[in-house]
Amino acid sequence: MRIALVAVLALAAAPLLAQTPPSQPGTHDASRVVAGDYTVDTGHTQVLFTVNHLGFTEYTGQFTQPTGSLTLDPANAANDKVEISFPIEQVSTTVPGLNTHLKSADFFDAAKFPTGKFVSTKVTVSGETATIEGNLTLKDVTKPVVLAARFVGAGNAPMGAKKPYVGFAATTSIKRSDFGISYGIPMVSDKVDLVINAGFAQK
Repeated sequence: MRIALVAVLALAAAPLLAQTPPSQPGTHDASRVVAGDYTVDTGHTQVLFTVNHLGFTEYTGQFTQPTGSLTLDPANAANDKVEISFPIEQVSTTVPGLNTHLKSADFFDAAKFPTGKFVSTKVTVSGETATIEGNLTLKDVTKPVVLAARFVGAGNAPMGAKKPYVGFAATTSIKRSDFGISYGIPMVSDKVDLVINAGFAQK
């Protein structure tokens, strides 16, 4: 009886085992990047920040639910542009009390300055990397920054109309005191490392 049951289960599982697992819809293949206008995939885009805490640890938080747009022209990078906005109220760390403090006037003052934003002014592409010059605005202070961006993947989105989709990761460092956020320095570092993990779906 036991042998017969094992045989039945094996036969039932055989068609499933024979199936080839589906591949990821996006691949690290720059030739799949499609020119056009894109919007940020809010649910799969992150704006991360990392500071040094007391000289002991690096501590990372994020702004969730960012929005924005991207224009891509693989034939002429001079036409490329990107904009990312992130709601300060959506700041998130592992400590609820810290989230509340970060929204206060000591730090980002979310009630008075509800949105942070990066807007590009020039994009220079070299292979699968790009230098993105632009302006970062926090607490109504705008400063020039340079993002080092790298291509992650492209292809057709697996859901909905299966439109072209593309993803990038970008990094830069700023001094938070340049934006009027000086609370806790030097116990918490002035230098802040920023990472933008961004996915874009074509309009």
